[in-house]
Amino acid sequence: MASSEAERAAEAHTLITCKQLVVGWAEPLLPPIDLTIACGRFVAVVGRNGSGKSTWFKTLLGEVAPISGSIERSVGLDHVAYVPQSNSFDRILPLSAWDVVMQGVLHCNNFLRPFASHKQRQTAKRVMAEVGASDLATHTFGELSQGQRQRVMFARMLATEAELALLDEPTAAMDVVAERESVARLARLAREHHMAVVMISHALDVAERHADDILLLDRASQLVLFGPRDEVLAHQAFVDYVRSARQSGELRA
Repeated sequence: MASSEAERAAEAHTLITCKQLVVGWAEPLLPPIDLTIACGRFVAVVGRNGSGKSTWFKTLLGEVAPISGSIERSVGLDHVAYVPQSNSFDRILPLSAWDVVMQGVLHCNNFLRPFASHKQRQTAKRVMAEVGASDLATHTFGELSQGQRQRVMFARMLATEAELALLDEPTAAMDVVAERESVARLARLAREHHMAVVMISHALDVAERHADDILLLDRASQLVLFGPRDEVLAHQAFVDYVRSARQSGELRA
């Protein structure tokens, strides 16, 4: 999709470029993906279950090899923050909320309490305050509510000081009100930290309200569609997808 908005985005600091990228396991899941993710952009990723959204994430993270095509990362992109669904962290008990955030500061995922410098501890305190989670520091992560867990995970994301954050349905277990509040907080934090945020969601509201760009991955129709929000929302293929996904219950308003 060519537009002045897309051209301005391309001129921004590019973090990742996918060129004819084909993702999958034994067989391709989708047609080739071509896109650019620039610093400061909020990208909403939508598509039916099983369409390859999480596989694309794993490919970007280097956990799954691409079937073909390439991923070009900018020089200096040392850290990519990954925020899984919060319930995937249930097994890390008895880590506290502070421990979870410190994992982001120290770029680690272990059960120990590794040595942290004074500066690193100050970073953890600062980002917890930014997301309104300072009072949760001593609480066990598994005992927190879904909204509290998400605030802690956002603090962990900020603690990495990464330019790019990948979020895999981070609000899946929330009600609509909590989800909207959580995504609004995420969008604000992304702007303030000039982060590129790529978020998988089954809520159309996320794309309509907050996305700069939208990526549609739809295995059923073998469709890959990427571009500025307004252009994608108006594209007939996206309109058809929304109608079908709503009928099947795989897309929320």
